[in-house]
Amino acid sequence: MAMKPLRPCRHPGCPALTREGYCPKHKPKRAERRRSAEYHGWYSLPVWTDNLRPAQLLREPLCRECARHGVRTRATVVDHVTPHRGDWGLFIAPANHQSLCEHCHNRKTAREQAEERRKRARG
Repeated sequence: MAMKPLRPCRHPGCPALTREGYCPKHKPKRAERRRSAEYHGWYSLPVWTDNLRPAQLLREPLCRECARHGVRTRATVVDHVTPHRGDWGLFIAPANHQSLCEHCHNRKTAREQAEERRKRARG
């Protein structure tokens, strides 16, 4: 079986020869897999798609966040007030659900993710 030719490491200034692009010293570390991937599949379970989500949208058909500002917007997303982070009890608790429009949900999610990144960066 033919082998790839040796080439200089892609890291600037590194003289090491490698077949993989980067030498072992400069090989980029893989980003940690997000833990959310473990429980993201919960959103396709019948308990969510057939029961919890439709019940919440019937109970609260307007976006809660828009309503706080006096705007009537149809809710399309069921959000977890407190992120469940894999806690099944928080995931299914109706008291932890709120109806939001897609815009408000995306803004809330981006804010939560930015806060998570800041916490991780601080150590």
